[in-house]
Amino acid sequence: MQVAYDGDICRVCRSEGTPDKPLYHPCVCTGSIKFIHQECLVQWLKHSRKEYCELCKHRFAFTPIYSPDMPSRLPVQDIFAGLVTSVGTAIRYWFHYTLVAFAWLGVVPLTACKYKCSKTQSGGTCCSVSYPLLALENLLADCLQGCFVVTCTLCAFISLVWLREQIVHGGAPQWLEQNQQQQPQHAPGAGENQPAPAAAEPMADNGPAAEVPDIQVDPAEDIELEDEAGAEDVGDANNGAQDDMNWNALEWDRAAEELTWERMLGLDGSLVFLEHVFWVVSLNTLFILVFAFCPYHIGHFSVVGLGFENNVQASHFEGLITTIVGYIFLAMTLILCHGLAALVRFQRSRHLLGVCYIVVKVSLLVVVEIGVFPVICGWWLDICSLEMFDASLKDRELSFDSAPGTTMFLHWLVGMVYVFYFASFILLLREVLRPGVLWFLRNLNDPDFNPVQEMIHLPIYRHLRRLILSVVVFGSIVLLMLWLPIRTIKFILPAFLPYNVMLYSDAPVSELSLELLLLQVVLPALLEQGHTRQWLKGLVRAWTVTAGYLLDLHSYLLGDQEENDDDADQQANNNPQGRNNNAIPDGLHAAHQAILQQGGPVGFQPYHQPIKFSFRIVLLIVFMCVTLLVASLVCLTLPVFAGRYLMSLWTGSAKIHELYTAACGLYVCWLSIRAITVLLAWMPQGRRVILLKVQEWTLMILKTVVVAVLLVGAIPLLLGLLFELVIVAPLRVPLDQTPLFYPWQDWALGVLHAKIIAAITLMGPQWWLKTVIEQVYANGIRNIDLHFIIRKLAAPVICVLLVSLCVPYVISAGVTMEMQNLVQRRIYPLLVMVVMLVGILSFQIRQFKRLYEHIKNDKYLVGQRLVNYERKAAGRSTTATHSSSSQE
Repeated sequence: MQVAYDGDICRVCRSEGTPDKPLYHPCVCTGSIKFIHQECLVQWLKHSRKEYCELCKHRFAFTPIYSPDMPSRLPVQDIFAGLVTSVGTAIRYWFHYTLVAFAWLGVVPLTACKYKCSKTQSGGTCCSVSYPLLALENLLADCLQGCFVVTCTLCAFISLVWLREQIVHGGAPQWLEQNQQQQPQHAPGAGENQPAPAAAEPMADNGPAAEVPDIQVDPAEDIELEDEAGAEDVGDANNGAQDDMNWNALEWDRAAEELTWERMLGLDGSLVFLEHVFWVVSLNTLFILVFAFCPYHIGHFSVVGLGFENNVQASHFEGLITTIVGYIFLAMTLILCHGLAALVRFQRSRHLLGVCYIVVKVSLLVVVEIGVFPVICGWWLDICSLEMFDASLKDRELSFDSAPGTTMFLHWLVGMVYVFYFASFILLLREVLRPGVLWFLRNLNDPDFNPVQEMIHLPIYRHLRRLILSVVVFGSIVLLMLWLPIRTIKFILPAFLPYNVMLYSDAPVSELSLELLLLQVVLPALLEQGHTRQWLKGLVRAWTVTAGYLLDLHSYLLGDQEENDDDADQQANNNPQGRNNNAIPDGLHAAHQAILQQGGPVGFQPYHQPIKFSFRIVLLIVFMCVTLLVASLVCLTLPVFAGRYLMSLWTGSAKIHELYTAACGLYVCWLSIRAITVLLAWMPQGRRVILLKVQEWTLMILKTVVVAVLLVGAIPLLLGLLFELVIVAPLRVPLDQTPLFYPWQDWALGVLHAKIIAAITLMGPQWWLKTVIEQVYANGIRNIDLHFIIRKLAAPVICVLLVSLCVPYVISAGVTMEMQNLVQRRIYPLLVMVVMLVGILSFQIRQFKRLYEHIKNDKYLVGQRLVNYERKAAGRSTTATHSSSSQE
């Protein structure tokens, strides 16, 4: 150990070193923070919970100090005793964690699954528990179903808590706040000459004037403005009541600190989790009875009473529809009870019934917005595109009858994708158009936009009106961009449709695997690397500029503040009211004023109104519809034409899945557009620069092709072939048959497997493969390093895969002919078993070494000494290194 010179102090306690407490320099840091006491470092490591220096990131090292009487090798009895103790501890933990898993993954899901609603013989329904609780034939299905039920109840409970926070922080609806504001009118000692309370103010908002800001104004802001006047008195009363409700003699803070996830789930080794399991089962049962059993029976009696029982049963979703009908009748009952409580002036009951109605109302609106509306869009898309795939409504009806759940889920998924891309396109339009043009559409990027607050405050009829308008808008766009182009294509090009999307199970190329390849690899790369959004935004801007100048609506669509910003500011300062009234037509003035009052970040820009403004707007809408129709025709025909022609050069007259012809044609179109845009960007720089750029890009393309052949061609092919030999062939092909291998299908599956392995590698711990993949990804295509990729990534992986494929084949080829087939078919799975066995043995060896060190440390370890950091510099002695460091 090196001794510090006089004047060197500890970086923590700022004291010098002593013989009892010497100074160490355990990291790369130099100067005044070089030295530290071991006791100070140990204390700091316990406090910071780190094992390295926070400045230089060097990991501290300690050398163990053992007792002088420690033998060179541990006695066998010590090793055996430690091994027995470890095995006993492992068995105890195994029993405990098995009990934890059985409780949380067995008892809780099974008890949730066994509560079912069954029909009686008389036609009614009753709640029953299906026995036996542990039916082995359906154990796994019941556990999965129970886990789904428990997850739903947990999400519902969290949603209720979150909705309560939304009501508290965002304010209750006006009709619910009136209950609390009317109470001071009947307070003792209130005279007639006192000013009337503010309860009548919100009632004025229910008149016709309240219909003006329905377009975009957030109703939560009106509530906040109304609450400002009496916020102090009402706030103090609410705070006092809240404090009274939250008071409890138990020390909840200390209990919350002690309760952790490990203690609650039982992962800390205690049995306290059994109490938590009991409470979870009880609360889950109560939740199911209140929120599933009661609404289901209310809906069942309502459906039977209305005579719609047969129609509901024919829908294949009897339970879901019956429960939704039950919630609808429950909401109506809560409204009636709320009115009765208002008549008899039961304020607390009235408030409670109002809150329950809000909960039911928001739940139904969420189901409609997230569940029903996407399903409607998905089915409408499917109906309008039937002629594209040579299908009929009878085919869709048969598929629905055969698998109703899967069919509804697929249509819901298609509808969600359609709604998502439509909303994304609207956001792109907002980036191009003048703020205020899309006043009739809600801005999803507005921080003041809160759909849950709108569900709480706005009445039902306004939500229904929005739903109907949304269905009309989305349905009209589907008709314009899907049904009408299909009819036009069938009229102009009768032989072009239908698209070939049939799946052939006996085809040598698996259509499903190639679809997965296309959706998981090809299209994401196109969307990420193809600057698609920038091109689309440029096309929208070009169309807007063209339409604006043709129809004299440039000021309305794009605004004119960039051209005459100073004049606009001067006009705003002189006569702002005249500017707004002259620039906005009478029919849109109220809506734009509502947007201005909202005070959002988007704002509103004035514009110049030309003559015959309404007629020009109609022409703009017609021009937009024609443009959308032409764009849809181009997108439906051009990529497929190009893809069919290119595929026919390769496959001849064989029919190919239209998804791949469209993808091939889409890539060709994208490459053509990309090349044209690059050449247009290079042309102003001169011929010499263009030649240099062409050489540079040619070299980069050649490097990319070589890398693609290795990483996207050879490695996925070898990986897919290995997977076929190890997993697929032993499971699907008997020993008396010869397996057939299709390289194209193996390559497609290998691409998916390589992508999954790369994703798992990037999420895992740091090792050489993760480091290499991260480096390749960081370099990108422009800075591609061919030598690094081949030497560090492609060559090692290809060598491992080739050895895994060739060595078993060579071994099997050396046996006799009688055993050759059996060995060839079983040697590859045996290879996986050997690799797994070697991995398990190496893991056990490492565990035994750790056990050996643990036993030795427990019996003979007396302390630890901090290790100094030594620079590895040739020609320097230890003393010279210390001297130079001290001078710094």
